[in-house]
Amino acid sequence: MEQRHLGRTGLRVSRIGLGTLTWGRDTDEHDAADQLKLFWEAGGTLIDTADVYGGGEAEYLLGQLVERLVPRRELVIATKAGSVPDPDRRFDGSRGHLLAALDASLARLGTDYVDLWQIHAYDPETPLEETLQALDIAVSSGRARYVGVSNFCGWQLAKAATWQLAHSGIRARLASTQMEYSLLQRGVEREVLPAARDLGVGLLPSSPLGRGVLTGKYRHATPADSRGASERLAPFVEPYLEEASSRIVDAVTTAADGLATTPLHVALAWVRDRPGVVAPIVGARTARQLGEALSVESLSLPDEIRRALDDVSAPVHRYPDQDWSTL
Repeated sequence: MEQRHLGRTGLRVSRIGLGTLTWGRDTDEHDAADQLKLFWEAGGTLIDTADVYGGGEAEYLLGQLVERLVPRRELVIATKAGSVPDPDRRFDGSRGHLLAALDASLARLGTDYVDLWQIHAYDPETPLEETLQALDIAVSSGRARYVGVSNFCGWQLAKAATWQLAHSGIRARLASTQMEYSLLQRGVEREVLPAARDLGVGLLPSSPLGRGVLTGKYRHATPADSRGASERLAPFVEPYLEEASSRIVDAVTTAADGLATTPLHVALAWVRDRPGVVAPIVGARTARQLGEALSVESLSLPDEIRRALDDVSAPVHRYPDQDWSTL
């Protein structure tokens, strides 16, 4: 699998990342082991997790599998902290919480360091400089090799990245931002992606298959074994089952038919090769599903198909998102 630099850093990662959102919950140890081994054998290195995935079970399960199946040195382990199970405060970006969360993550993962540590979301109740200081401490103490953010809007990302760049050598520059990005969700193109590219921050798209909708599985009905049929996950899928999304899914399916491939491959290749993108994060319940996604490596979309998909899914850009002189 091709390797790419993560932002403007020397860290290289596989251009497809393995997500562990369902590990320890819907994906058991046997299936997780099969996925990890398949991913590594395909040349994959980037493993994405978070301290809240499965209530910590995803990190623990990954920690149990590393070394037993795959050498630690051959993986780029990325985790996140900041989300909290508190109905009154969804995110805690305080220095105390973040550093304690990092120590807990390292214990579950069974490692002395993570390759990439990311703030899970912006906390409006904590001064941003305090949150970012936790990143600096994590790097200077050796507990994290690189740092980034997740779910920061454009101005939040620009402020954070600029703050870190203001004192080069003292503060740890942001290597990445993780955001939802797919043919069904191109909102990051308005401000987040331009800011990331300008500041040298690599984009790690989550839900690159439109929460599964871009595979075409929901075109005619909701499969009984899908997320859309799950009481817990159906609200996650439902926003992408409306008419506008259906037109995009139809276009992806038509492109797939013309290329003798699958809608999954078309949708994943499109986002993987967007400017500024480093590695889409793909989550799967089984090794078979993961193997199908990984087989996209040899596919590059022809320019005419890419342009057609760009057009059918184009987000609305108006003032001030777009250069005012073109409006």
